[in-house]
Amino acid sequence: MSAVTGTPVTTGTGVPAARRLRLGGMTWLVGRQHRAAFLTVLGGSALLLAWIVFQRARLTDFLTGYGWPANDLAELGPEFEPYAAAFGPVSIALGLIPVVLGVFVGAPLLAGDLEHGTAKLVAAQSATRTRWLATKLGLTALVLTVSTVALSLAFGWWWAPVKEQTTVLDWTSGAAFDTTGPMLVALTLFTVVCGVAIGVVLRRTLTAMVVTFVFTVGARIAWGEARPALGDVVTVTTDEGVVAENSFPVLPDAAYQIDQSYLTGSGELLGWSTCVRSETEQARELCLKQADVVGWSVDYLPISQMAGMQWLGAAILFALTAAVAAFLFLWGRKRLV
Repeated sequence: MSAVTGTPVTTGTGVPAARRLRLGGMTWLVGRQHRAAFLTVLGGSALLLAWIVFQRARLTDFLTGYGWPANDLAELGPEFEPYAAAFGPVSIALGLIPVVLGVFVGAPLLAGDLEHGTAKLVAAQSATRTRWLATKLGLTALVLTVSTVALSLAFGWWWAPVKEQTTVLDWTSGAAFDTTGPMLVALTLFTVVCGVAIGVVLRRTLTAMVVTFVFTVGARIAWGEARPALGDVVTVTTDEGVVAENSFPVLPDAAYQIDQSYLTGSGELLGWSTCVRSETEQARELCLKQADVVGWSVDYLPISQMAGMQWLGAAILFALTAAVAAFLFLWGRKRLV
């Protein structure tokens, strides 16, 4: 309000200055300090998002011209290979996001302040350590969540028309499972918060980045081994022998086969290598008959379980992330200087 005229003070654009959205206090400080990192994350995500949208348009144009969904995609030949191959580099880039952000955003977030003494300067101000830590983690989590949610939704949107084509992406692999749904967000927040915790404990930026890299790579390997355990295994059996051409059970499209065994008349399971050393086909059939093999037993995960498995996995990661964040706040009350 002007002291002379009593009218609102406006900017050069005619917008009242009081209505401008401005960050203040601790939020402004954290945003200013990590502006380069946040803008890099958002800018890189925008570029990758634009590329995904472009590739999706190419794919849908091709499928429309082919006559999908009336025509089966399984009958496509080499002309489909460039469209399937386009998923590879993008899925690799998305899979690297949790590792890269954990190392270059999470590890230095507080380790740099502790190493260079900035934390002591902040602690000497009116703001509490808890508020400083909450603002750091909250603003970082907001930027990362916005970026990864957009990328995850876009990649899933691109993949949806060919989701059941295992020649494009195997839905149980990290290239598909960890880059769609809530998984990309959960993995990214987990690795970044763990990187922050490692930085707080070690208090040295470079050391924290190296340790975070080793930790995130190890965590991703362990997660890949545990991923199938998130689903409910479905078992299908047959009793029409194992030698006939159509004796093996028909599994749903894109089903992930976990194990297969021979089934005997008594219900016992024998390894598929049973009688494999028989020299002739007749000798193998005789061996199987003597073993009382009557059919197959196959364990698999249907693609219909993918969403449920992802949300279960994300819930586990979110819980672990919350636990690490709680540790940070408890640690920070006395030692975050």
